[in-house]
Amino acid sequence: MSRIDMHAHVIPDFYRAAAAAAGHGHPDGMPAIPPWSAGAALATMDGLDITTALLSISSPGVHFGDDAAARELARAVNRFGAGLVADHPGRFAVLAALPLPDVAGTIDEITFAYDELGLDGVVLETNSGGVYPGDPAFEPVWDALDERSALVVLHPTSPPGWELVARGRPRPMLEFPVDTARAVTDLLLTGTLQRHPRVTIVVPHGGGVLASAADRIATFAAALPEAQGIDVRSQLRRLYFDLAGMPLPHQLPSLLALAGPDRLLYGSDWPFTPEPLAKHLAAALDRTPLLNTEAQHAMRSGNAAGLLPRPAQDA
Repeated sequence: MSRIDMHAHVIPDFYRAAAAAAGHGHPDGMPAIPPWSAGAALATMDGLDITTALLSISSPGVHFGDDAAARELARAVNRFGAGLVADHPGRFAVLAALPLPDVAGTIDEITFAYDELGLDGVVLETNSGGVYPGDPAFEPVWDALDERSALVVLHPTSPPGWELVARGRPRPMLEFPVDTARAVTDLLLTGTLQRHPRVTIVVPHGGGVLASAADRIATFAAALPEAQGIDVRSQLRRLYFDLAGMPLPHQLPSLLALAGPDRLLYGSDWPFTPEPLAKHLAAALDRTPLLNTEAQHAMRSGNAAGLLPRPAQDA
């Protein structure tokens, strides 16, 4: 059974230079931005039996503090991604980068990404300059995405105040899983998900700590004035979860109880997860008794094939 990779990254040279110039040469406390090329991506995909990879810009996204520069960088990244799709039919799909928290620029880029470039969805950071995705200021963005029945893939980033809590450790270790759960909780309790039923949401890294906190969130929601009329458990069942990262042995059992095998997606997180580790993690998923043959096929490619607007290469 081959795979569709729903969590892979693209790093154009001009993006690497822009991020480094903005002080993100060691993004989120990681040692460096890893090397990337289309040839290396395809070779890694072949080594992992990946037919199609859904590419996106990783944290910290494209907004480094200046709206105009963020709009320009998002446009360049998205044109680059469209070129990859054209040059390698069936091998790559691409999520549009958006210049949030610039709402006007983001809506313009959604229009361009869909109408001019024909991209496959959008990637949203779990917070944009400390503003979480359910903030009322972002409602026009969600309206635009809902109108297009958009595929929206979240990606974790450093939370506001990380300097006080990370203690110099790489933020992907703990802050990313927590911020992922925080972003989804914000979308749930503000009613953003409920108001936009045509949007499909993919939550990264198995939802971070979301599955273990889901019952707690739902119980508290019943007592919160802002969440009255919101069926938290029903909205949670709308979500898809990619398994990039380390879902075994502890995370996957909780996630299966929350979401079920029809909501699981394979993700490599290459190149931020090096190829040898990605192969090790994929092999562990292949061997787990938690997923029978039918669930394995659904997770590897079946579920993903139904989400991509263009057919993936035959999986």
